[in-house]
Formats: sequence, structure tokens, C-alpha cells
Amino acid sequence: MDSPKLQICFEDRIGFVLDISRVIFAWGLNILSLEIKTGCLFIHIKEINSSNLIKVIDKLIEELKQVPGVIDIHLVSLMPSEEREFKIKAILDSVSEGIIAVNKRGIITAFNPAAENILKTSAQDVVGKNIKDAKWTDILISGSLEEGKPFNHKKISLPMPHEQINLLASSRPLINNQGENVGAVICIKDMSEVKRLVYLTGPQLNTFSDILGTSEALKKVLDFGRIVAKGDSTVLIRGESGTGKELFARAIHMESFRSGKPFVPINCAALPDNLLESELFGYVEGAFTGASKGGKTGLIEYANNGTLFLDEIGELSPRLQVKLLRVLQEGYVRRIGDREEHPVNVRIIAATNRNLEEMLKEGTFREDLYYRLNVVPIIIPPLRQRKEDIPLLARYLIKKFSARLNKKVEGISDEALNKLMEYHWPGNVRELGNVLERAMILTRDDHIISEDIMLDHYDDLKESKTYSEKHGEDRELWKGNDLSLSQLMGDYERKILLQFLKKYGSIRRTAKMLGVSHVTLLNKIKKYDIDYQVDVREGKR
Repeated sequence: MDSPKLQICFEDRIGFVLDISRVIFAWGLNILSLEIKTGCLFIHIKEINSSNLIKVIDKLIEELKQVPGVIDIHLVSLMPSEEREFKIKAILDSVSEGIIAVNKRGIITAFNPAAENILKTSAQDVVGKNIKDAKWTDILISGSLEEGKPFNHKKISLPMPHEQINLLASSRPLINNQGENVGAVICIKDMSEVKRLVYLTGPQLNTFSDILGTSEALKKVLDFGRIVAKGDSTVLIRGESGTGKELFARAIHMESFRSGKPFVPINCAALPDNLLESELFGYVEGAFTGASKGGKTGLIEYANNGTLFLDEIGELSPRLQVKLLRVLQEGYVRRIGDREEHPVNVRIIAATNRNLEEMLKEGTFREDLYYRLNVVPIIIPPLRQRKEDIPLLARYLIKKFSARLNKKVEGISDEALNKLMEYHWPGNVRELGNVLERAMILTRDDHIISEDIMLDHYDDLKESKTYSEKHGEDRELWKGNDLSLSQLMGDYERKILLQFLKKYGSIRRTAKMLGVSHVTLLNKIKKYDIDYQVDVREGKR
């Protein structure tokens, strides 16, 4: 209060500011700053040297109130410009993006805490200095300052003294009312933070509580998985196709201490060998023809401090098996074309439905990699070994598909459920989902009935057959028949047409449900020599 700030509300008139200034001058006081807003005059008075400061200020205010046009006077803590600056600083300090601003002469005028953290530089060391004194700042902002051109979400690599920092940057020139470029401002974000945000806003990961089932076989695996999740060892998930191996991998990640970091899945069978290598290990600029400018971070580095899920690990080529083994043994990854290795701290969870032990005997899978991966094996039971989980899974899937298909189906009949329970499920939970989604599309009721359930192998195989027995019977079934693939597909299509025609009773309704035209269906009936009157209406199979 030694340096008082006054807000004087007044009725506008010519000479008002001059009259106020004369009173303050008569008191021998100096005005540090003066600001005018509509109906208000703000005055910052230089420090008053007096032992009875409050009394002096009170007398000054009383005298100022005598000036014609004064409505009210009171003390304020901040001038309007100070309040604006305080609010701007509060905003700059609170945002997660680094913000740097310079004036038209290239002098740095703003450098918020986020910029300090990202660039590992104190604001005190750069504010008030020219951008050319800091090469990294010049790289960031010179284009907008000199050319007046904005840019958005530009990837920039800055060669810092101890490391290279990868940033995502956006810049805007500052243009005054006369259209002149008077400075520039840039927003930066660390690429590792951008990737973390992408991960956090991506699909929600599952926990073990989201894996449905009450069977003893599943409970044992879930309990074991929860124990494994608390550690940090490499996990190898085994199980048939469609059992939910990735679901288990995500649950392990989410219940581990790495849950706040990325979970990065990749299917080793989905990409050609060279492309898979570049995706996993990344590459430097110029490593090969078509390499992106600035290079690319591999998924192993992207998963740093998180979890890398390698699905279908049995499909990994021998060459990539060697490179992956190096990562597991040493904790380092080398990008394609790079001379240096980069340390990584990543948990590996692998999965396969192949018999790795047989592959070891055949020499197609490295023994040393096998033992590195098979530290903690988890074997997921197939659906046929936990059929008591089918009712719970079916109701969950019906509810899920009802929302997605925008179709109100409230449940499933006992007969349909029994049909599901009797089936052997070679495709496991994935096949169950397909069957129920198909039934949801076909049903005309608010409940799925037995006729809505179309099982791919139900008529060909006995319900009690195991998965391996089924394949043996398939080989015997077609032995010596010499049927081509098109003949086999045609036979299956004929069965579907007969089933739909019998269910819906007319050619037009059947065509509508199958999503084909009336003419197309008639042509297929003719192609497969289906006698509509006999085969369908009289029930001949």
C-alpha cells in the first residue's frame, strides 16, 4: 500500500484527467502509470514516504472527491494491465503445451513452465534474449516470425546437448491492426506425451473382471493371471484361435504397475517380414527407399515403460526372432539404418495357437527365444471345456449386439441355448459371437429361437467330437470324393438356401433376409437344382 493504486469512477467531461493530475501534483506525488477504461480512471502513485500513510491516503481521496465529475474512489490491488498480465500468466502456467513468444525483433517475451520442462531450459536463461542465441528456438519459431506463415502439428526434431527431442509444434504470427507482423508464438508438445494421450483416449482396456465366466477351468486361469500381472516377467499365452488371448494380455497389462503406460499390440502374421521389422524396430531417415523424412519410432520404443503384445509369435521369421531376442536379453533396440542402440524398458507378452514345441523340433523357432518368452506360460481353455460359461456369454453378447445393431432382442430361448450348449465350438468365443450376431440379424422376434441359430458344422459332426477328432473326420468325409473348393462351397451354399427357404416360406422374404435380389435368388435356386415345391414345402432335405 506504500504505492497506492486508485480507481476513480467519473462522469466524462473535458479536462477531467488534467484536474485529477493537478491535485496529485499539488501533494508532491508522482504518477507511475495511468489507465482509462470507460467511466473509470486508474492511477498508480509512486511510493509515499510518510509515517502516517493511511491518513495521507484518506485525505488525498477526500480532496480528489471534490473534483467535479467524480462519482466514487476506492483503492485497488492491481491496475487493469497488471490484472490482464496476471490472468495470462496463470493460463500460460496451467496449460500442458509449451508456449514461446517473441516480438518482432526476435526477443523472447514468454516462456512458460511447460516449455521449460520440454526443452530442459529455464525461462530466466532465455526471456529477454534474441532467439538466435538459442539455435533450437530459432528452428522452432523463425519461419513464423520472418515469413509470417503459420503451421500446424509439424514434427520437429531438436538436437539438444544431451539428447534429441521430438516435438509436435504449431506456430502463429502475431499481426497488429495495420496488418504488420509484430511477433510470433509457438505451441510445442513432447511427442512421447502426444503418444501417451493417444493411448489414454483410445479404446478402454479390459481387466480380469471384464472376462466373463464362472467355470472352474476359467477361474483357475483368471486367478493365475492376476498373480502374474503383479510381476514383470515375460508371459506366453497359449490357446486355440478365438479363445481371447489378447483380452488376457490387456487384462494383465491393466492390473500391472505399467497400466498407466501404453499397451501396444501387433499381429506378427499380419505383415510381411520387412514391414513388420520396420514397424517393430523403427528406422532412421534414409534407411531405405521410401523411408519417411525424420525416420520413425518403432513399436518397441513406443511401448517403452509399457507392454508390447506380440500376437501370433509363432509366425515370426528366424531373422526377426534373433533381433527380438536381443531386445529381451539386453533391453536395447536398434532402428533400421541406425548405428546406435536405444535402451527400452518394456514388458513382452506373446501369444500363439501354434505348437512351439513341434516348431523347436523342426528348427523353425529358436530354442533360446522360446525359453525367453516362456517364462510364465498361461493356457486358456477352449470354450468346449467350459460350456457352463455359454449362457452368461450369450446374454452378454446379445446385449452388446442389440446396441450395435439397433435391434431390440431381449434374450434367447431355452431350446436355442441348448443348441449352443450341445455344439463343440471349434472357433471358441469368437465363433460364438459370430453365431449370435448372425442370429440377431435373422430373428424376427424379441428372443432368439433355435431356428435362428445357424452353426457352421452342426449337421456334419457329432456334438461330442473334440476339435482334433473333427479334423480327422473331415479328412475321412472327403476322402476319395475329389471335390473342388468351388464344389464344396456350392454344396454349403445350397444348404443355406434350403434352410432359409424353409424358415421364411417364400422366395421374396428369403431374398430380403439374405440381402439379395429376387432374381438372384431364383437364379441360385435354378443353379443348385432346388425344387421349391418338393425340397422346401414338403420338407425334402
